[in-house]
Amino acid sequence: MIDVTIENFEQEVIAASMNQPVLVDFWAPWCGPCKALGPVLEKLETAYGGAFTLAKINSDEEQQLAGAFGIRSIPTVVLMKNGQPVDGFMGALPEGKVREFLDKHVQALEAEAEEEAPVEEPADLGPEAQLERLQHAVATDPSNDDARFDYVKALLGAGRVADARRAFEPVANKVALSRKLDALARWLDAVAFADAHPNPADEDAKIAANRRDFQARFDRARLLMAGQRWTAAMDELLEILMRDKAWNDDLARKTYIAILEIIEPPRLKVAEGQIPPDDPTVASYRRRLSSVVLS
Repeated sequence: MIDVTIENFEQEVIAASMNQPVLVDFWAPWCGPCKALGPVLEKLETAYGGAFTLAKINSDEEQQLAGAFGIRSIPTVVLMKNGQPVDGFMGALPEGKVREFLDKHVQALEAEAEEEAPVEEPADLGPEAQLERLQHAVATDPSNDDARFDYVKALLGAGRVADARRAFEPVANKVALSRKLDALARWLDAVAFADAHPNPADEDAKIAANRRDFQARFDRARLLMAGQRWTAAMDELLEILMRDKAWNDDLARKTYIAILEIIEPPRLKVAEGQIPPDDPTVASYRRRLSSVVLS
């Protein structure tokens, strides 16, 4: 169990959740239901053998964090994975209900960890051979969304947009359920937008005339995204977020997170008990997003 403040939030919650789930408990000393739920969460952290980390945030002392999560009543519990909230509940649930909640996420994550690591490809595997390997993986197991993500991503990276759209179509209806598939949908949308708006100078002129033209900034970000200029696209999205965090139903933040999902490389294999290093670009831009969102 970890006590979290604004000073260690980035490290103990955002960064830590990249490696295993973090269960964030928003509480306060005066809250009776919090006193009932707290021991249950601490007991389950031990019972689950380190499958998740419990982080407790005193909402009275850390009002900035509580506000960033939109906390309106306590106790509120939020499950974080890969730097983002994925589920949560309010109120002092009994232990059995909390176990049901955890089992939806923690057991699945454990199963993922137990899956056999993919066989490393020879160092001289070329782009076409790699695409063939990914295509075979999808054909062999069409329900494997991770393999499909890698395949569609590789097709888009190679500029094979029509093939990417065909490969993505079978899972298009699952976008709301998967951050990876959502990222692909936003990339495909950006490519379609770029095809229909071939002159970037149009957006530049709009922004020059009005720096708060957020739609023009977002359109510029989409053009950069279509051109696979990822950091430039995120810089443009940050310009929106610094001025209006919730613009257009949180569209800038959601697109920024999609880019992080696309550019994050596979985790390096490390010895048991060690934490694989973060990609420096992804880690830097994740910190910048957290800084803006929590400011």
